[in-house]
Amino acid sequence: MYSIMLKSKLHRARVTQANLDYEGSLTIDRDLMDAVQLLPYEKVLVSNLANGQRFETYAIPGQAGSGIICLNGPTAHLGAVGDRLVILAFTPVPTSEARRQRPMILALDEHNKPLGPLKET
Repeated sequence: MYSIMLKSKLHRARVTQANLDYEGSLTIDRDLMDAVQLLPYEKVLVSNLANGQRFETYAIPGQAGSGIICLNGPTAHLGAVGDRLVILAFTPVPTSEARRQRPMILALDEHNKPLGPLKET
């Protein structure tokens, strides 16, 4: 048996761009992806704190150190520049090991710079 557990989380990422004329996805600063072990083209669940929208897409790496968080394609309709997002990725874990699973979580400031690990309760 497997349980689906949180693997990666970018908390309060600020949307810096929206590009409707793109096939789809979410561009994320490569350094931020690496910090939470989020892979290129990995499926993500995104929750917009400004409007309550939730959507699934995949992550594509943006320029390292740029702070970019860009809504691409149809997802550009689900948020606006300045909105804060919670970006989540999950992984199956054998249920016998699930209690030991610890996600990589990173809280971000208003410029998408790391504030440090987020302490979950």
